[in-house]
Formats: sequence, structure tokens, C-alpha cells
Amino acid sequence: MIFSDIKHFSSKPRNSANLPKGFPGHNAKSPATVEEELSRGIDISIVRLVDLLIKSAHAARASDIHLDPSSLGLRARYRIDGVLQDAHLFPRNIQDEIISRLKILCGLRTDEHQAAQDGRFKIPVSEDRAVDVRVSIVPTYYGENAVLRLLSGQAQDFTLKSLGFTPENEKKIMRALERPHGMILATGPTGSGKTTTLYSLVKLLNEPGVSIATLEDPIEYSISGINQVQINARTELTFANGLRSMLRQDPNVIMVGEIRDIETAGLAVNTALTGHLVLSTLHTNDAPTTLPRLLDMRVEPYLIASTVQIAIGQRLLRKICEACKETRPITGVERESLEDIIPPKLLTSMSYVSRGKGCEHCGDTGYRGRCGIHEVLEISNPVREAILRKATAAEIRSIAMSEGMIPMIIDGFLKAAEGVTTVEEILRMRYE
Repeated sequence: MIFSDIKHFSSKPRNSANLPKGFPGHNAKSPATVEEELSRGIDISIVRLVDLLIKSAHAARASDIHLDPSSLGLRARYRIDGVLQDAHLFPRNIQDEIISRLKILCGLRTDEHQAAQDGRFKIPVSEDRAVDVRVSIVPTYYGENAVLRLLSGQAQDFTLKSLGFTPENEKKIMRALERPHGMILATGPTGSGKTTTLYSLVKLLNEPGVSIATLEDPIEYSISGINQVQINARTELTFANGLRSMLRQDPNVIMVGEIRDIETAGLAVNTALTGHLVLSTLHTNDAPTTLPRLLDMRVEPYLIASTVQIAIGQRLLRKICEACKETRPITGVERESLEDIIPPKLLTSMSYVSRGKGCEHCGDTGYRGRCGIHEVLEISNPVREAILRKATAAEIRSIAMSEGMIPMIIDGFLKAAEGVTTVEEILRMRYE
């Protein structure tokens, strides 16, 4: 049992030493914390408790808050740098009140407990900053759970370099952005940074002489000078319907948050074919799989070959904490275990490996922040010929690598050799 060592309900994390500085459980000086609110007993304010929970998660750099009911109480976890960490355990007697408070903030039905509900709200986390919170509530065996996604609302000043793109991959992307039409696709699983990559590309294209429109669900960042449209299924404003309407707005560039279905795929490809630059995302494991995936969505091979300019495959890895980083020589056992994964030339160049010892800045995890690893598939003539004959992803990968494409995992090991991340982090990503 996860919390079997807890004899009574408490919001204190199991191991506060493993949490970042400022995370609940540390003795950070603060006028009010979740622990202080819980200590008020019968005078506890659920309104204030929920506010403090969100502010605490934001201060800890969390992207999500998971509230999972169990036999022991309502378990709260924060996702920090892509990994869930225990934060609090709330008593069962306030579990329903916490969920009800979230429903009220989202404008959801408080009397409905057997159906899934989704909503969003905005909450101030400091004097000059507010965050958008997207909420999903689902009934479970021990009651309703909630997952909160924290969205900053303002796009950070990311560049392709700061996102982890190599100079070679950056050149491929810039060549595609210089073309007036076609498709640029970012691929990867949920939480791999696809949307952040698209926002960075849109900001590069955002000039006074260019009309840019986006269709998003949800709008994660606000960008000045761009027409951003929120998808709303209740009013039948889907990606497909929104794309049709967007074409009547005379845009030069259209960003479609995600190609989810056959209809959207067909419209996006035809939009790229008629003189627009289309940026979008697909859920595939890597860049070469993008092309067969479009075939599965009933897009004709000649249309794919004519419109897709590049496909970007990506993942996010945790970065080594710079405050506690240490470097040591790679051992013979480690080198031997990597022989089947890394090309001999790269393995020979890896004389040292780095890791974080753990400190107060990273909560003794050894990691702080994340970076991307990528593979950028440029649609060359040999790749186009492979698409036209409906080649497999493996064949397309082989052709792309012969033309210089660096696979994601090799990009990861190159970053490990530079001391950006660890070998363990790359292997963890490999088997996810």
C-alpha cells in the first residue's frame, strides 16, 4: 500500500527531501501553506485550500496536479519535469468538498457524480501572474478524481536552440519555414513538447506582413498579433469546421493544434496544397511513422508527397541539475551494455558521463528542467518515391538515415555526451 506508513491523515509528503525547494513539505518561509490551512481543523477553508494547492504546484514548476481518491484519502501528486511526485494526502472527509470547489470554479454540475466532466478556470498565483487551469473529473471506485493541467497563458521566449534542436536540424526547419506552402508536422506522444515546438515556429513566422491563424484545444499560450481560435465541440467548432472557416479569413499560415481524424487530415493536406503553410501535430512514435499514419487516415500518397515538407519526431528528457552536476569516467560495464544501442564512433567518443548528485535546487532528484531530443525527417525525392509506393516506416527511416537524419535516441546520447542529460534518462524514454 502506497501510504501504509501513514497512521493518520496528513498532507505531509512521504519524503520531502525528494521535492524541489519551495515544494510543500519544505520549511520554506511563506505566509500560508497547504499544511497551515489543514492545521486549522474545523475552521479549514476549502476555497483557500484549493487556491494554496494550485499556487504551491505552480511554485514547484508542476505542469499537472493529480487528485486521486483512495481508501486512505485524496492523494495529491504533482507532475514535475514529466515525473509524478507525491505531495499531499487529504482526509476523506474533505475529499468531496475539494472536488465540488473545482466544479464550481469550472462552472460544472455539482450534483453530477457518475459522469465525466471537463472545464477550465483562471486563478491568480501571484500579484502579476495568473494561470489557466484545465480540469478533467472522472468517477472512480473511491469517488471522483480530478486532474488539473496548469497553463501559464504566456508563451515563453523559446528558440529552436533552447528547445534542443541541433544546428543541422534547425537548418532543415528553417528551409521548410521559408517556403510559402506545404505542411510541417510535429509528432510524438502526449506531453512530448509538440505544441511548444509549433508555438516556437509560429513566433518565427510572426511578422507584420504575414496573417497567422491557429485552431487550438486548448489555447495554451497567448501570442500577440496572431488570431487564436479555441475549439468548442458544444458549438460544433471542431478542428475540421474551424479549418473550413479559417480558409475564408485569408491566412498565410494556419496552425492546427492536432490532426485527430480523417476529415481534418484531408482538409489540412488540401489546405497546404492550395498555397498555405500548415503546421500541425500527429500522435505517432517517430518521424518516419508520420507518413504511413497519414495513409491510414485515407490521404492519397501523391498528396502526402506533394505537401509534407518535414516531420519532426520528439521526446522530452530531464536535464541534469547544474547546481549539483558531477562528471565521471564511463565504466567498462556501462560501455559494454551500450554497444548494441550506440554507433561505435559515438560510443568511443563518450569517455565521460554526467549526473546530478541531488541538492536543494532540484529536490535531491539530480534533475531540473527538460530539453527535447529530436529527429527531423526532410521529405527528399527518394523519400517521396517511397511514399508513392506506400513504403513502410522502417524503409522510410532507412532512406532518411542514409541521407543524414539523426535518430532521436542518437540525438539523446549526443546530449548525454555533452553533459545535458543522463544515459539513464535516455533509456527510460526508450522503453516508455
